[in-house]
Formats: sequence, C-alpha cells, structure tokens
Amino acid sequence: MAEQHRPHRRPTVEAPDGFAAALRSAVRGEADFGPTARALTTMDASNYRRVPLGVLAPRDADDIAAALTVCQEYGVPVVPRGGGTSIAGQATGTGLVLDLTRHLRSILALDPAARTATVQPGVILDDLRAAAAPHGLTFGPDPSTHSRCTLGGMIGNNSCGAHSVAWGTTADNVRALEVVRYGGEALRLEQGRAVGPHGVRELIGAHLALLRTGYPDLPRRISGYALDALLPEHPGGPDPVRAFCGSEGTLAVVTEATVRLVEAPRARALAVLGYADESAAAEAAPGLLPYRPLTVEGMAADLVREPAGLPRGAAWLFVETGGATPAEARAHAERILRAADAVDGTVVTDPAGQRALWRIREDASGTATRMPDGTEAWPGWEDCAVPPARLGPYLRDFRALLTQHGLRGTPYGHFGDGCIHVRIDFDLLTPAGVSRFRRFSEELADLVVAHGGSLSGEHGDGQARAELLPRMYGDELVGIFGRFKDLWDPDGGLNPGMLARPVPLDTNLRFDVLPGPGRPVDVEFGYPQDGGDFAGAVRRCVGVAKCRTETAPGAGVMCPSYRVTGEEAHSTRGRARLLHEMLAGEVITDGWRSTEVRDALDLCLSCKGCRSDCPVGVDMATYKAEFLHHHYRGRLRPAAHYALGRLPRWLRLAAPFARPLNALARIRPLAALAKRLAGITPERTIPELATETYSRWLRGRHGKGTHIVSSSRVVQVWADTFTEHLSPQVGRAAVRVLEEATGRTVLPPPNGVCCGLTYVSTGQLDRARAVMRRTLDRIGLLPGHPLVVLEPSCAATLRTDLPELLPDDPRSHELAFSVRTLAQYLEEYAPDWTPPRLDRPAVGQTHCHQHAVLGDAAERRLRERMGLTGELSGGCCGLAGNFGFEKGHWGVSVACAEEQLLPAVRGAEPGAEVLADGFSCRTQLDQLAGRRARHLAEVIAEGLEDGRP
Repeated sequence: MAEQHRPHRRPTVEAPDGFAAALRSAVRGEADFGPTARALTTMDASNYRRVPLGVLAPRDADDIAAALTVCQEYGVPVVPRGGGTSIAGQATGTGLVLDLTRHLRSILALDPAARTATVQPGVILDDLRAAAAPHGLTFGPDPSTHSRCTLGGMIGNNSCGAHSVAWGTTADNVRALEVVRYGGEALRLEQGRAVGPHGVRELIGAHLALLRTGYPDLPRRISGYALDALLPEHPGGPDPVRAFCGSEGTLAVVTEATVRLVEAPRARALAVLGYADESAAAEAAPGLLPYRPLTVEGMAADLVREPAGLPRGAAWLFVETGGATPAEARAHAERILRAADAVDGTVVTDPAGQRALWRIREDASGTATRMPDGTEAWPGWEDCAVPPARLGPYLRDFRALLTQHGLRGTPYGHFGDGCIHVRIDFDLLTPAGVSRFRRFSEELADLVVAHGGSLSGEHGDGQARAELLPRMYGDELVGIFGRFKDLWDPDGGLNPGMLARPVPLDTNLRFDVLPGPGRPVDVEFGYPQDGGDFAGAVRRCVGVAKCRTETAPGAGVMCPSYRVTGEEAHSTRGRARLLHEMLAGEVITDGWRSTEVRDALDLCLSCKGCRSDCPVGVDMATYKAEFLHHHYRGRLRPAAHYALGRLPRWLRLAAPFARPLNALARIRPLAALAKRLAGITPERTIPELATETYSRWLRGRHGKGTHIVSSSRVVQVWADTFTEHLSPQVGRAAVRVLEEATGRTVLPPPNGVCCGLTYVSTGQLDRARAVMRRTLDRIGLLPGHPLVVLEPSCAATLRTDLPELLPDDPRSHELAFSVRTLAQYLEEYAPDWTPPRLDRPAVGQTHCHQHAVLGDAAERRLRERMGLTGELSGGCCGLAGNFGFEKGHWGVSVACAEEQLLPAVRGAEPGAEVLADGFSCRTQLDQLAGRRARHLAEVIAEGLEDGRP
C-alpha cells in the first residue's frame, strides 16, 4: 500500500510488563498477543472498533477464573466474546478478549423429562437445537444469527429472535448460571436464591419505589440492567438470572448455563400476508397475537429485491403457526389468513418454500446494509422496541424523522413484539456526517421514549445506545445502574464503557482509521459496486458472520476453509477484518507486504462463494487476487505461481509433446522432482495431457482449409485451457449436443485466447490484464451471438474479473454479457429441443463459481427434463484450480471434499450419474474417490449416441 494512502496511526495500548507471561503460566488455554489475533477481534457487527491487548481461548471455567485473577492483578480489562455478532459494540474492548468459542462448546447435559440443558458459553445455538431435536424440543429464542451465535453471547445480550412472541427472550429461558467475577470469584445464580454479590439486596431495598415505576411495560425491553427482576414481589421471588441476562459482559463471565427447552411443533405452516404499506402491516400485527402464532415478522418492499413467492402488497407479515400434524398447522395458518385484513395472502406449507421466504428475512441484517442504489447503510439504531399497539404510529413518526434528517432506512423485524430493525445510510466517514448521526440518535431516543418504548429491543445498548439511557430511564435510575455495576465489578475491569458510564456513541467508529474520501487506495480491480474504492469494498463486511457457519448450508458454498479449520482467520469475515486492519496500519503495520494477511488468505480457495452467499456480497476471491498482486510486486513469488499461475502458457508449449511428457510423468522419481520444482504437493497426481487438443480436433473436423463465414447459423464455443488441453472430450461432446439441438455449426476457436483465470487467482494481475487484452483483440465476437463457455470457472472469470480488470474497455463488458453456460444457451436458443431421457439418479458437484456468479437454474431444469433426479452437492470440491495442487494445501483440500462431495458420491445409488462440469471437481473425484465424473455435455452426447428419445 502506498505510504500516502496510510491514515495517521494512533498509538495502541501495550500490555503491562509481565502480564503476558503471568497469564500464560496461569492458564492452559492459548493466549495470543500477536497482530493477527488482535486484528481479528477489533470489531464485532457494529460501527465500532477497539484494539485489544490480546486474545485468550480458555479451556475451562478454571482458566476463566485464573485469567480474571491475573487481569485484576495487572489492571487489564476483560471482554468476553462469543460469535462476535453484537451490533452495538459490546463485543469489542481494549484489554484481554476471552474467546469462548474455541474450547467451551460442550453440551454438558440434556434432560428431556425436565426439558433443560446445561451448556458451556461457547455452544452454538444451532448445535443445541440439533441436540434437542430428537426429543421434540428446541431452545426458543432464535436470532437470525442462529447458525453462529453462542449461548453465552445470547445471555449477554438477552437475545430474542423471531419466535419471542411464543417463547420469549433468552432471559425467559435461562434457569441457572455459573459465573466468575473480575478477580476470579465464582458464583451460582438461581431464581429465589442469593441475588448476587454482597450489597445488591440492600441496593434494591433502598430504591423499591423507583424500580417499581421506572421501567416501561413492553415485551422487548432489553435496555439497561433488569433490576426490577430483583424486586421481592417478582413471581417466584427475586430472579438474579433474569437480572444478569442482558448485562453485556459488564458484571461477570458466564462459565455454564442451565436453560429451558420448549416443545417444538411437529409441523409448521406460514401465512404470508400482504398489506398496502408498512404502517398497515404494523397496525395489523397486534390483532394476530390472540391466535397464538409462533412468529409475527414484518418487512416492507424496500427490503425485498426479488419478491418471488410473496403475495401482492408493499409490506408483508410472516405469521408462522405450529401443529401436531401438517393439517393442523395449515388450518391454524388459514384461520389467521381469514381473520387478517390483508390486501392479499397465502399459506405456505412446503418446507423448502418456507425456508426460501425465511431466508429473505434472515439475510436482512446483511442485505439492508446496502440501499437499492448501492449506498452504504449502517446499524446504530438497529432494534428499538415500542408497545406493539404503538408500532404503526411509531413507524410513521420514525419515517418522518428520517426524512427530516435527509436519511434513508429499511425497517423490518419483529412486528408482533413491536421491535424494529433498521440500517440507516448514515455518513460515518466525515465529521459532518458523524455529527448528524449523533443528532439523529438523540432525537430518535426521545421519539422511542415518547411512544413508551425501549432504546434496545434485542441487541443490547453497547456503545451505540448506552449513553442515551438517561433519556429513557432518567438520571436517578441510571445512577443505580452504575452502583449495581460497582457491586459486581468494583475495579471496573469487565467490559468498561458499556452500559454503566458508557463511552460516547460517536467515538471509536471503525471507519475513522480507513483511508477517507479523496484518498483512494491504488488498486487494480475496478470495484464497480463500491465506486472503485477498495476501502469501501472492505467496509462491506459488517460482521454478521454468516461465513462462520460450520455445518454445510445445503447448496451454499461459503466458507469452505472456515468449515474445515474453525479458525476466524480462515473465515470471510476474519480475512476482511485483517484487510481492514491492514488499511488502518495500527495493528498490522506492513500494508500490502503483511505476512498476517498473506497467511490468512493462503487458505482462501477463491471459490467466490462469499460473492453470492455473503448477505453483503463480500468478494474475498477478488480481494485475495488484489492483495497477492501488491504483496509480490517486484518480489520472488512461490513456485506454484509460476507453474500453475501461468498454466495456459505452459500447456500451449507442451501440446506438441503431449505423448512423451505423459510418459515421463508416469516415472515416479521424475514426477516427484517436477512437483517439487513446481511447488505442487507430493500427494497429487499430475493430470494427463490431451494428445489432440479440442481446437485441433474441431478444425480437422471441418477439414483443412475450410473457412466458416459468419452467419446466423453458427455457435461460438470458448476453448478454455482445461477443455483445450486436459479434457477435450468435453468440447467434442458439446459440439455434438449444440449442433444436434440447434442445427447450427460450431465455429473453430481463434488461437491463443485465454480468460486469464490462473493469472487472476495467483494475483498476477498485470499479466492477467495483458492476456485479457490479447483475447479481446482476437476473439472477434459475432454481434448478437452468445459465447458458450463449458468450464464454469472460466465463465465466471469472463463474466466478472474481465470487466472489473478492464473497466474502461467496452469490449470487456460486451464479452462478459455474451457468456452463457451450455444449459443457458440451449434454453435460450433451442427451447423446443427435446434432450435424451435418461431416467437415473445423479450426484456430483455444482461448481462453486457457477453457484456464485452464473447460477445453476438452467442446469437444474435441463437435468429435470432428462430425468436426472437428485440434488448435486453444494460446498466446494476443495481442489479449486491451483489451490488443491499447491504444497501445504493437501489436508484442507481433502477435508473440503469430505464435507459434502465425497460422502454424496460414495453413498450414491448404483448406476447413478456422477456430474461435475468443472475440471477441478472431476479431478478431485478421480484422485480422491477413484470415480470418473462427467460434464453434463458428455452425458447428453452419450444419450444422443444411444438414440434415446
């Protein structure tokens, strides 16, 4: 990174002398004070950033107690951290971060009869739900981050989720807690027993009147400390567990929790109700609560980019119902549909249809970070709550306040509980914009209070709202909050700056350290979705951490390396955080030369899965290519970059000598030497070269000297490197299919064209650009004729990388627009053609680049017409072009394949067709499973040869 683009470095706080050594000697867990660990934990999913001293991954409760003892001795503050998805800044801090996700992930007990489970704080919510499911039970609260949030984090924030109208907040579902105070003292909290440290009972007794009258009455009151739970008249007696939930790590660290489980409905149905506008939907929501639905969720049209499956309307309510049978759940939903005064409505009982609709809602925390015009939007006023009966008027006043400040936002959320989520297009990059952020925050706080609401209805106060708590509770009650905090934590060592004595809401903004407007970072890609601004591209990651899902999300791809290693540095979010810190220049100080960023990106497979699966469209494959370009500029590269990154050139030179080279590659000592020199892992087999390339075969097929003139009766097929030199049978099959289906002639490809894929993936962007320009000079696209590309990775490169590396060349956009897969071309240009009917099951892999960039809807429809049944695997095959061949990547490559692809193929029915359009996927199956997979073109061509109808 050029020095003139570095923002001013702010000094970071160093650990006290002797602290690191004392901590390491006291605990068994891993303590890391290096730049990578610190950089990964500077931010959560909020607008805030604080640089910690280090990160500890404790192994057990004793480790936590020992660490808190050492931290008290050295005066080091502590921040407990779960999934890092907090939206108000409470999972960031300047001291020691306790990473509770690495080791403390056990479900210690599950009692179906008592309907309770005892868990460690790092247990992922979905893991608990999966363990409870065989008993017909679940944990009620279910925030949209359920696949990666932890029980400890949910307790800290008093999380809720979509089903709180039925099952309440986390505080409603926790029975007992084991906690450790700053200094190491362990306490057990249970309802009706001791209310906490010495002095708490007296504090409550001295302020009974205020505590009885100072809290608003609404289901989603999350703000402040719930001291009213300690009143003597509280049902069941004073409840220290409820008072502790929502304390945001400021009182003690949870080491164990006993939680309540609820009966999960055996069947569910979804009534989707359309309304004329957002206020109409909000006003209708309270009237549905007497029907005892499981959820009443709302959203407006400005959040929904593709309203597929939604009934007519400009706003919608999602009302989920349950039942012992599908018929009972459906009948319940239909009663709600009849009772609702909606413009339109429908009942969805198909589980896949319900999941598709819920995905729109669950991804909203990410998709809402971009307005329809691409403008950035941010949290900060993410989850205010008002009494449900006041929601309609509140939303009208809220929209008016936005307009008054010249701001835009997209409200959505838990309409049945009066809780609204919204991302707003604050300008947090300039002093004037930050000032407006503060003024709006203050006025919105007053508006929420005027409607009888809570500043936070789900995600906690953190830094975003705690400063404004006096507007909601008054100075006297907030003063009691401070005294309550002091009784628990007299040294002020636990998450200082949150809740009690908070830091100002407009400090510690994570954007302060990035290159600002007018100081762009000099980069190679165009970043069209971010105005050409690399810092803007890195800002895309808002930390919702969908990439941290460790179980395969069906057809999704993101993030294969994280699912293998479980390390934050190998998630899309982790890599984005490191790039952010690289641009900041405080923790990671070497800019583009950073070894920390390089090492984290080393296990990125460039699968592009995040481009489609990340709710905000982070494109780590592009960021990796950009980084590698700058990191190695003017320096010696790894051997694999020269061997595999320039593969098209070597294969063109090797083509005339394919037979002797194949023979030499079968001699083990020679092959081992070649792999060592080329930086290829020794476990890999070198693929065999084609003795006749695809283009040579096609030209021979047309006859020497024959020249095909341009006409409307031709098809252009891209001769990608892999089809040309390594699997020409795919090209031959495609020619057979295309000419049969369309009656058109496939043109021989021009010589020397290449998409530049291997140069891009290894960050050789100057060479990639030169290769692409040469291709544009030679390709000679016929006007109005699409370009059929058989290799998905090459198609994705032409569709995205080409125009983003050559944004000023109109030919690049023309070529990108022309790209079609085989199935897309057949659907568009031979819609009446009947493919051969094969009627057999199919397994295999949808190429990750196709999933991310091109989509596979046409392929699915074509397989259905052919009678190829079953779903192809999602995820990534793990070979991923050069990645799986490079030395040091073998273990991760195999583990990625073992996640979905290999088990699916091994478990396939006899006679099942193994499909894989990508050369990498076919190679991985051949080398790891000994199974020959085929491109769809080969399967169709075989059917044609067999004369199948």
